[in-house]
Amino acid sequence: MEGSKLSSGEVHVIIGPMFAGKTTALLRRMLSEKDIGRNVAVVKSSKDTRYGLDSIVTHDGKKLPCWAMPDLSSFRAKLGDDAYEKLDVIGIDEAQFFDDLYDFCSKAADHDGKTIIVAGLDGDYLRRRFGSVLDIVPLADTVTKLTARCELCGKRAFFTLRKTEDTQTELVAGSDVYKPVCRQHYVDSPVVIEAARIVLDSLKVQSDPHVEPVPLAC
Repeated sequence: MEGSKLSSGEVHVIIGPMFAGKTTALLRRMLSEKDIGRNVAVVKSSKDTRYGLDSIVTHDGKKLPCWAMPDLSSFRAKLGDDAYEKLDVIGIDEAQFFDDLYDFCSKAADHDGKTIIVAGLDGDYLRRRFGSVLDIVPLADTVTKLTARCELCGKRAFFTLRKTEDTQTELVAGSDVYKPVCRQHYVDSPVVIEAARIVLDSLKVQSDPHVEPVPLAC
């Protein structure tokens, strides 16, 4: 547009199940951008404390310094206006934990001219949308769906299986609680079947207070 002071930015989204290499792909892209002289910064959710708060760390130990934030809207103030203006590329890891993901990406790319690279889970352990990651797909220049290897058979894994019976959506953990699985092993998992039943019973009770949940078998 004539008179515009900033070139338009970009949004690139990397999604997939746990252990698919999303953080590795993000880290590789950020290092590549840094190597060609662009100013970069990485943000991750302060909810993810698995490997400390000062770095994004891949499951195989590679890491890059980052800013741990409770939300994205406060990132500019935390960094400072001058430092923010100098940024060319902003990486966002564990993006599913940021409720303000859409608004931040829209403003940073459309109005501030930033290249935004987002990595996060597209679905939770019940294969439902997780956070706002899918909401930014319409904003994206590119979307990359990564897969892992099924821990049980070695086939391509599209889903994240929770090994425990915890039913909260946000349960930050690693291989002690989660594993990547193919469709068949996901569907056949007794943990998934039981978790789905508990969630459905909970939804029935919320919609109809007169419905009593079915007691769990001992």
